[in-house]
Amino acid sequence: MSQDERQNPSVTVDIVIFTIQDDDLKVLLIKRKYDPFKDKWAIPGGFVGYDEPLEDAAQRELYEETGVKDVFIEQLYTFGEPGRDPRRRVITVAYYALISSENLVVRPDSDVSDVRWFSIYDLPQPAFDHDRILNYALKRLQNKIMYTNIAFQLLPEMFTLTELQKAYEIILNKKLDKRNFRKKILSSNILEKTDQKKVEGRHRPAKLYRFSPKAGNNNSLSLNDTEDVDETDDSLCENEIN
Repeated sequence: MSQDERQNPSVTVDIVIFTIQDDDLKVLLIKRKYDPFKDKWAIPGGFVGYDEPLEDAAQRELYEETGVKDVFIEQLYTFGEPGRDPRRRVITVAYYALISSENLVVRPDSDVSDVRWFSIYDLPQPAFDHDRILNYALKRLQNKIMYTNIAFQLLPEMFTLTELQKAYEIILNKKLDKRNFRKKILSSNILEKTDQKKVEGRHRPAKLYRFSPKAGNNNSLSLNDTEDVDETDDSLCENEIN
């Protein structure tokens, strides 16, 4: 590599791809096939083309890794500390994407040796400064679901209120009070009740809901005062009210 190449910064996009699987918040990582950090796990990403807009590059990388388009993706932060890549000065524009597990078809590129879903709460030591990016993405997601409805991007088209609350609990990594959560959600006018039901365990069939397209992605939703559940009261709202 020439001295000029080392001095001129390169730009990459990295995509933190979240999904919910097996009652856990998972993130997609790829195992690097080449140096630097050969055999280390890393966030999917790549260099931005000279005439390629940043978001187009992010969408391209997302499609190459998962085979999905038209899902929620948002710019996260720019990471540009000198020395974060031993090859050259690299500035990374990080994004995060939310994908329902129904839509996943993982398709690793030829320049990686493996691809795998990991619990965001139990990660291997990643390459580069990707631990910092992953932590930043998790905090952004946890904060944003408290005042927007982006959590619906991780759910199937139709779901019960129990499944919706479980998704929030998985993302926040804590239990929520059932009465308070449902009161907030049902009063937010972001749900549409369907005429279908789903059997959950030994309880009576629960009604299925879907996200109301009238609400939009930035509908005002505030769960900030939703209290944690009282762990001593397992019978709280035992019967489905949906």
